[in-house]
Amino acid sequence: MEDRTRVHVFVHGDIEGTGFKEAIAQKATEQGVVGWVKELADGRIEAAIEGPRDPVYRVVGLCRAGPRGATVSGVQVDRESPKNEKTFKIK
Repeated sequence: MEDRTRVHVFVHGDIEGTGFKEAIAQKATEQGVVGWVKELADGRIEAAIEGPRDPVYRVVGLCRAGPRGATVSGVQVDRESPKNEKTFKIK
């Protein structure tokens, strides 16, 4: 069985109204990883991303860069134990 990695991510910056959640969900689907993404009341994006290490960190790379129109000022990434989710969803 391949090693699974899971990270919990918080993205800060001028990111509201840029399609950030949708961009992360699309990249996660392309990379074949699972988890979720949501926008918090304070405007930050929170996500949990799980799967093989390289695809997980490709999605984290998008979190750091942001989609067109977003200005990311900070990203917090914490490793977690895999939860073996089955899909990637927008909450």
